[in-house]
Amino acid sequence: MNELFRQHCEACRADAPKVSDSELAELMHQIPDWQPVTENGVLQLKREFKFKNFKQAMAFSNRLADLAEAEGHHPAILTEWGKVTVNWWSHSIKGLHRNDFIMAAKTDALLEA
Repeated sequence: MNELFRQHCEACRADAPKVSDSELAELMHQIPDWQPVTENGVLQLKREFKFKNFKQAMAFSNRLADLAEAEGHHPAILTEWGKVTVNWWSHSIKGLHRNDFIMAAKTDALLEA
């Protein structure tokens, strides 16, 4: 587990700072399986998780939903047969906040659950 996994989300206001380019580079090292992508003009973190079937993919999605509710930060989740695609970003700032990296690390840990 990395240090991000041990942290918790903080309330993110509309005037909260987005991560800087140097912070982005540093934080990406801690979640190497994620990709920074721009979708609809918003920088996001994206990862695709593979599973053997729909039932396993759905179980992962449900664990992720429980985690998101507990932390008060919610991703875009696309559940398909054998695959779950997750996008994290902070809606209030229309970009990436440290919270998104924390949640990406916590999402990775769900694979071990």
